[in-house]
Amino acid sequence: MNIPTDINRQVRLAGLLYLAIILLGLWGELAVRGTLVVAGDAAATAERIAASPLLWRSGLVGDLLMQVLDVPVIVVFYLLLRPVNEGLALTATLLNLVQTAVLVAERGQLLTPLLISGDAGAVQAFSVAQQQAFSQLAIRLHAHGFGIGLIFFGFACLIRAWLIYRSGLMPRAIALLLGGAGFCYLVNSFALLLAPDFAAALFPAVLLPAFVGEASLCCWMMFRGIDLERWRQVRPM
Repeated sequence: MNIPTDINRQVRLAGLLYLAIILLGLWGELAVRGTLVVAGDAAATAERIAASPLLWRSGLVGDLLMQVLDVPVIVVFYLLLRPVNEGLALTATLLNLVQTAVLVAERGQLLTPLLISGDAGAVQAFSVAQQQAFSQLAIRLHAHGFGIGLIFFGFACLIRAWLIYRSGLMPRAIALLLGGAGFCYLVNSFALLLAPDFAAALFPAVLLPAFVGEASLCCWMMFRGIDLERWRQVRPM
């Protein structure tokens, strides 16, 4: 097997899957939760979700599919960057896997609004206002759980950016954009946990560089791949 050719084929496939992950993420956050969740209004949120349960469920399914697609992308990044520095490549892989596990675990929070509205026997002891408040709380917990997961992903992005920058497998501009994405994820997540008001002021502008960084990386992977000659010359640092 021609390994350099094979790795580029894998990189292009991973880039395509990466794009699908980005699109699924945008669907869940913007098209679904962005239209159904009303900030600070539990009643309006509950009414919108009850009126569009299939749309809400599609967001959850898309989120889970996004985590499934994460796995082969993580594997390709490890195979690509392992010759550069195996220890750092493995560290980024494990951090990314922790992020994926955290996100999968906290997706169950998004079922709460549907379960509350569809199972009168389990929640009849609570008033309608309390049920709506529980649903809103679950959605907020999901948002915080997502932020916690992005801490691990932010560090993974920084490590991969460093490895790409040092290796020359892709343009250094791509590495810098990816590093910027990781930094923005960390700023957003730590602000969410330590200074929520500050995080609210930063959001969503703080995540725009992250979108640009990840989109640039996945597009380069799809259409250009890596420098095969440079990849043949890469040795562990």
